[in-house]
Amino acid sequence: MEALLKPRTIRRVLKDWETFAHPHQRTPDGDWTTWLLLGGRGAGKTRAGAEWVKRLARRAPGQGPIALIGETEHDAREVMVEGVSGLLAAHEPGERPTWIPSRRRLEWGNGAVAQVFSAEDPESLRGPQFAAAWCDELAKWRYAEASFDMLQFGLRLGERPRQVITTTPRPIALIKRLVADPKTAVTRAATVTNARHLAPAFLDAVVGRYAGTRLGRQELDGEIVDERADALWSRGLIESCRIENAPPLRRIVVAVDPPASSNASADSCGLVAAGCTEDGTIVVIADETAGGLTPGGWSRRAVALWRRLSADALVVEVNQGGEMVRAVIGDADASVPVVAVRAHKGKWLRAEPVAHLYEQGRVKHAGAFAALEDEMCDFGLNGLSQGRSPDRLDAMVWAVTALSFGAKAEPRIRSL
Repeated sequence: MEALLKPRTIRRVLKDWETFAHPHQRTPDGDWTTWLLLGGRGAGKTRAGAEWVKRLARRAPGQGPIALIGETEHDAREVMVEGVSGLLAAHEPGERPTWIPSRRRLEWGNGAVAQVFSAEDPESLRGPQFAAAWCDELAKWRYAEASFDMLQFGLRLGERPRQVITTTPRPIALIKRLVADPKTAVTRAATVTNARHLAPAFLDAVVGRYAGTRLGRQELDGEIVDERADALWSRGLIESCRIENAPPLRRIVVAVDPPASSNASADSCGLVAAGCTEDGTIVVIADETAGGLTPGGWSRRAVALWRRLSADALVVEVNQGGEMVRAVIGDADASVPVVAVRAHKGKWLRAEPVAHLYEQGRVKHAGAFAALEDEMCDFGLNGLSQGRSPDRLDAMVWAVTALSFGAKAEPRIRSL
């Protein structure tokens, strides 16, 4: 096929955006007003925004000005206009718009115009009117609410004013509202999605180091990593307790918080393992919580983890059918030592002493446990914000409690 194509045609195909763009970089279908592209660092957000503006300028030159809004005027110029993935780079040399820095203005040969604004100056958006807008890194804007509001009043030209927002997310109120807005089309992408355009050393060093952490989930995976003000744990506290690998452990337990039923809609089976070092530091080493399991299914899963870690015991909550719990674990492996625990206090009261151990630096996380840490940072006096059962959290609390406040077993030093 290549031999049948002229060199000029091959070059055009290789540079065709629609051919090589990732799915998250393509304009969404549907009747949306805002396209919110949430992505990690290097995921191709800027190029997607530049290509959207480029296509808009080509197809509808007479529709009205396009607003280009960056965190600062410097950012807008250096990233959105002159950057390696910006508007000038997105055009072929003979097609590029004219950049007039003194006027902060881009002019295409067909009459289309784009104007640069700084989110540092919301009042600069009071008065101008636009047919479209590209907002870059909105989650970092100092005056995000004020600048965004002023822009909405100015988006009033043409038949269908639209805006694209390209940003690495932060859990700010504006981003949350946009995600919830039915007129917002949301696309997401992690850094690794665009790996072929990134340095291998960056992927090995940065992605390898931060994967799964709060910072990594936000900056690499493009997730909105939230926490409640009244939660027992904070993201910062958990990060301060994170270690890369578990040290030698003298005792290991696997804690199980069984579901009350085996229906598909039932709670998950909390399944968390933790160990204790010689100096008494507790280390969370595994979270294998799973939903939709029958009693036989979760008991086999728990026993498999107990075997893999050479754990001392299964710590199992028996509030929901103690004899049944012992029976199903016995069916999986009758030799497993089971430590039955019964909840006499509410979840908050059981979790509070464990949270204090975290604050004292006496509990560590060996690696990242994203789903467990989400529950920890969303657990307030009234439970989780969505009303779900904190199954992972319950299992972690039982494991840490058994190692901190429970009876001691004969020590066995082992490394994971």
